[in-house]
Amino acid sequence: MLTNIGIPGLVLILVIALIIFGPKKLPELGKAVGQTLREFKSSTRELTDDVMEEFEDDKSKSKSKK
Repeated sequence: MLTNIGIPGLVLILVIALIIFGPKKLPELGKAVGQTLREFKSSTRELTDDVMEEFEDDKSKSKSKK
């Protein structure tokens, strides 16, 4: 996703964010985005682990029935 933006696009986005939010709010905004991404990644990992666990349980149950 970010590979298509490039350096000039990234600089433009940062300048627009600086104009909209101001220099005092920008670090707070970055921290909030980082925390949100961290929580999303954690939730995704938990969901994947739950699905894989159920898959393994179903697989072991089908082997024991045979």
